[in-house]
Amino acid sequence: MGKMATAVGSVVTLAAEPGEDAFRKLFRFYRQCRPGTADLGGVIDFSAAHAARGGPGDSGHKVVRSQLNLSSVAEHDARRAGLQPVSKWQAYGLEGYPGFIFISNPFLPGYQWHWVKQCLKLYSQKPNVCNLDKHMTKEETQDLWEQSKEFLRSKEVNKRRPRSLLEKLRWVTLGYHYNWDSKKYSADHYTPFPSDLAFLSEQVAAACGFQGFQAEAGILNYYRLDSTLGIHVDRSELDHSKPLLSFSFGQSAIFLLGGLKRDEAPTAMFMHSGDIMVMSGFSRLLNHAVPRVLPHPKGEGLPCCLETPLPAILPRDSVVEHCSEEDWQVCATYLKTARVNMTVRQVLATDQDFPLEPIEEKKRDFATEGCCHPDDQTSQVKRARLSPDS
Repeated sequence: MGKMATAVGSVVTLAAEPGEDAFRKLFRFYRQCRPGTADLGGVIDFSAAHAARGGPGDSGHKVVRSQLNLSSVAEHDARRAGLQPVSKWQAYGLEGYPGFIFISNPFLPGYQWHWVKQCLKLYSQKPNVCNLDKHMTKEETQDLWEQSKEFLRSKEVNKRRPRSLLEKLRWVTLGYHYNWDSKKYSADHYTPFPSDLAFLSEQVAAACGFQGFQAEAGILNYYRLDSTLGIHVDRSELDHSKPLLSFSFGQSAIFLLGGLKRDEAPTAMFMHSGDIMVMSGFSRLLNHAVPRVLPHPKGEGLPCCLETPLPAILPRDSVVEHCSEEDWQVCATYLKTARVNMTVRQVLATDQDFPLEPIEEKKRDFATEGCCHPDDQTSQVKRARLSPDS
């Protein structure tokens, strides 16, 4: 069965504020916690470096090994997406959370570089939608990478310079673009979903037992060290039988997985660079949040798994592309104080169409679209709207 990951340290104790539910109480605790202290003792660490044989963590939920569908993804296809063979993945679950699968960094050494570069250089481009669109013209947000790369390259010598547009980026939507006001997707607000990310998502979904998964919508969240993701449920997709896939890159963060109601205390776990989470079945509609992004233990630095470059020779039909030293310098500078998360969803069931909406409602959605998107202000209320249904 291999190693079991468990939580270590002390049980979290914190007095609740008047009217505060159990989830909000722990959210507040981890938001204020001090990295490197016993405050993080109740957080489950699934990484192989910290894994240990055992049973329940301090949350009371036993960590178990998840069984993957080893024959559903050919080794060649996994490598095309930058992944190790499925037989080598370290996948875990939690008793009490059926359908939740945590895969501890299954990426081949160096291959995270591609996905980081895509998030910063390619996926941020038009016609994809981002939070900056509310305040800037389409021309001004046409190529955030080109406008930001020199700023980021000079950051080491001028830390007081104004933030680049990439550093002001908070979210990007792909495929069916999520409407943050109506909390809906629609057929008339769609741009082609990136083929490389679709292929990666299909392999991960198939390994978890969801053959035929179609990547139709993506929300990319760009976190600074003071960013949070508020308590929410991802319920806007019309087909909840398909999983929600989450990919993390950059600095580590604390993820809280709760229950169907907010009065159920959540379980805390670390998300490290390269980790993948799959929420399906019962766990598909659970409350969850990110109360804290953790700074590098040595100040500004990169996780060890990001220090290895992409191989010089890639598979001929790989969806992964080479990343130049110049491009990675920009990505690395950005990630020293940041984290990027990609969530991928299937919106519609096979052969399903969007329901017809009253003309008045469609007009209202179009007119208000983008008016309440989060920006880069430090307000916790605004930061809490990084993701849908918060």
